[in-house]
Amino acid sequence: QVQLVESGGGLVQAGGSLRLSCAASGSIFSTNFMRWYRQAPGKQRELVAVISSGGSTNYADSVKGRFTISRDNAKNTVFLQMNSLKPEDTAVYYCNADLTIMGFTSTWRSYWGQGTQVTVSS
Repeated sequence: QVQLVESGGGLVQAGGSLRLSCAASGSIFSTNFMRWYRQAPGKQRELVAVISSGGSTNYADSVKGRFTISRDNAKNTVFLQMNSLKPEDTAVYYCNADLTIMGFTSTWRSYWGQGTQVTVSS
């Protein structure tokens, strides 16, 4: 069984910073793309940032230049450094990862964390 556990959310004033972490654990064989999504109240879940196993990154236009995604492959962990936060960044942030597990090493599946709340006050 695989678990993704996010941490690092909280309440911050506009202009401040937060660093989110998401650690994947369990019978993991390999990890490919890892992503951060967010969902604000009344809105659809949106992709914020994605990183490949080789370190290539891509960002939503709304966070470019402010957020940085990174990963530690040895620890199956992905990070999201969020700077210059704005009230419109307020949302529940979810991590997502494409993994294979022991015994099923040719089957890629997508796993989700439970989410962590980020609230930015004006």
